[in-house]
Amino acid sequence: MKKVLLISCVCIIFACNQENKNKSMTETQTPPTAAIKPKKLEKHGDVRIDNYYWLNEREDPEVIDYLNKENEYYEKMTEHTKAFREDLFTEMKSRIKEDDSSVPYYYNGYYYITRYEKGKDYPIYSRKKGNLDAKEEIMFDCNEMAKGHSYFQLGGLNVSEDNKWVAFGVDTVSRRQYTIQVKNLLTNEIQPVKIENTTGGSTWANDNKTLFYTRKDPVTLRSEKVYNHKLGTSTTDDKIIYHEEDDTFSVFVYKEKSKKYLVIGSSSTLTTEFRTLDANKPDGDFKVFQPRVRGLEYHISHYADKFYIVTNKDKATNFKLMVTPETNTGMDNWTDMIPHRKDVLVEDIDIFKDYLVISERSNGLSKIRIHPWKGEEYYLPFESETYTAGTSANPDFNTDVLRYRYQSLATPSSVIDFNMKTQEKEVMKEQEVLGGTFDKNNYVEERVWATADDGTKVPISMVYRKGIEKDGSNPFLLYAYGSYGASMDPYFSSVRLSLLDRGFIYAIAHIRGGEDLGREWYEDGKLLKKKNTFTDFIDCSKFVIAEGYTSKEHLYAEGGSAGGLLMGVVVNMAPQLYNGVIAQVPFVDVVTTMLDDSIPLTTGEYDEWGNPNEKESYDYMKSYSPYDNVTAQDYPNMLVTTGLHDSQVQYWEPAKWVARLRALKTDNNVLFLDTNMEAGHGGASGRFEALKEVAKEYSFLLDLEGIKK
Repeated sequence: MKKVLLISCVCIIFACNQENKNKSMTETQTPPTAAIKPKKLEKHGDVRIDNYYWLNEREDPEVIDYLNKENEYYEKMTEHTKAFREDLFTEMKSRIKEDDSSVPYYYNGYYYITRYEKGKDYPIYSRKKGNLDAKEEIMFDCNEMAKGHSYFQLGGLNVSEDNKWVAFGVDTVSRRQYTIQVKNLLTNEIQPVKIENTTGGSTWANDNKTLFYTRKDPVTLRSEKVYNHKLGTSTTDDKIIYHEEDDTFSVFVYKEKSKKYLVIGSSSTLTTEFRTLDANKPDGDFKVFQPRVRGLEYHISHYADKFYIVTNKDKATNFKLMVTPETNTGMDNWTDMIPHRKDVLVEDIDIFKDYLVISERSNGLSKIRIHPWKGEEYYLPFESETYTAGTSANPDFNTDVLRYRYQSLATPSSVIDFNMKTQEKEVMKEQEVLGGTFDKNNYVEERVWATADDGTKVPISMVYRKGIEKDGSNPFLLYAYGSYGASMDPYFSSVRLSLLDRGFIYAIAHIRGGEDLGREWYEDGKLLKKKNTFTDFIDCSKFVIAEGYTSKEHLYAEGGSAGGLLMGVVVNMAPQLYNGVIAQVPFVDVVTTMLDDSIPLTTGEYDEWGNPNEKESYDYMKSYSPYDNVTAQDYPNMLVTTGLHDSQVQYWEPAKWVARLRALKTDNNVLFLDTNMEAGHGGASGRFEALKEVAKEYSFLLDLEGIKK
């Protein structure tokens, strides 16, 4: 159910004859029919009949057979686009610099680099000692490690302070259950110990032999226990350091940038709690920083003899910055450093020896504030209204240089080093768009404001090629997420150019439920106000139609995960507004999922969606749940995607939804369920395999517009 990220990449010349556009792809093959096996579900005296509950059985051959039949149906129905999909994939891939590398960052005596080689899907992680002219030390070649696996993900790289050991996590199933191992960077030998069922993340104590990590509940996949492991011992000897028994919380462990403290964090949607331990004394006991208080959120950063705290204490809805002595960390000792401001959200801080950097958000735009410990503070200047800027990897404490990233809907992502002392900046790297045809000056960026039914102004960021007329004829893709306080900032995608250069307008609706306009924007789109998320999107859709950017014959909607829930509600409430909808890994069976606390992540979601064990929340959820509200009406053309091993939105939610839509919808528009039988929530692994999934989505949209090449 968590936030799902879009993939980036490409471009081509607009070639489309308006008169040749086919507005409705219709079914020409007989779609599969899921067997009806009624199951009675009762709660609070309310009875629901779920005809497709049986699809929950992942190991049932009948379930696998049904999913395969849906995939076969999709392939047959889209056979005429197969060559186009391959062309789109080639086009998108051709704009990626295949032999690419990251901007090196310096940490603890080494420069660290991530690079790709031509024709290969996976990254190579390396380092150089002292300077960039030193010999490259390859830490991991993921292309070699991925051989024999249909899915591969490396994560959680963590190097010990003596630079000898690196801990890492590997997932070969796509269920986000990582196996942690340790490699000797001096001998390149991987130690025999394997720590199963972890988050993948870990952190070293300063003794260079004690590794702290987090294990998951094997059923719910909630990260619940922190252990430590001593090099040279068996995992059976690993000691439980902390067990988070509240099943609405998850735990994590890390080390402060100052390297003085190890930290265990516990977090739920509305509440956080931290524990600290001297990193030089890993066998000691962690001390509670500030005991949890429901509704109190705080995050800590250590510097010198103080902790700096970003918190919502004292009803600071948009958060503020406080400070406390490291010897007295209870909130009675916290004092304001940057007071709460109603119109400015404090998102994060980065601490350096001579500077404090504050990441803020106001009027829907990200800001970076530089506060010298001695001297006048200032903001980095940004001019566009459709940009995204944020601090990047800044592990070096003793430096004047802040590394940040900048991009906009039409401007490729840049990595910039900013000297906080001289206020000079150096663009270290700008994302290359190969092919020689891309010019950001060929595109127009706009930020417009739609008016919701309740009078709220909702921002929309959009991009399109110059020369487009507002005559209602433009194909238009509207994307949104709208949950968990996740801000959907405007970002560049070379992939998206394949739509823009064929005449599409692309837009992001910054609807309530995200944190785009501050914390209240989030609060107004969750729990018993969740419907604002859906009506905001519908009102944004009506706005772009009324303003002539597009028409209902050319408007398309897209969202993934919780954004897929958005798509499910929207097609029930206002199906007439859209010619086509893409729902990626959609969370659509809200009530049934939230009532099943054995499903991964469910209990931790109560503060986001509500607890349906309480009748008020149950009734409200049921009133919008996409699966429960499918009805006999016309629906748009729809492409629904999922992954068999998804740990966040189980595959059966979209599968059941599609089955019910097939049984009830009254139109002849196409309805596809495309299940990746080898992947999970994030889709295929590997930078090129992921592009094939994007090519499927784009060919779906372009085919509906009658655009064949």
